[in-house]
Amino acid sequence: MDKRSARKRRHLRIRNNITGTPTKPRMVVHRSLKNMYVQIIDDLRGHTLVSASTLDQEIKDKLDNASNVKAAKEVGELVAVRALENDIKEVVFDRAGYKYHGRVKAVAQGARDKGLKF
Repeated sequence: MDKRSARKRRHLRIRNNITGTPTKPRMVVHRSLKNMYVQIIDDLRGHTLVSASTLDQEIKDKLDNASNVKAAKEVGELVAVRALENDIKEVVFDRAGYKYHGRVKAVAQGARDKGLKF
């Protein structure tokens, strides 16, 4: 089994216990080699409520490297600001099978610093 399929199995195992509701949606993180992506999802309706990534122009202009911890923290802060604008104050954090370390942890910390609770 390779790393990618092991992560997918972990993510499916996590998703059996985590669901997003309209009052407390799910904040899922995806990490690629070059970018970070975050979505806040209402699983009951199947809609993405808020999203942010290192490809957004607001973040892309500030950073020279989109694949480091500093960029991940910026994405977390941006998604938190957008969530609070849409009256989302509390979320369930879904790390998508990644270790809670490095860039994934920085996204969570950035969102917490801007006032998002989970």
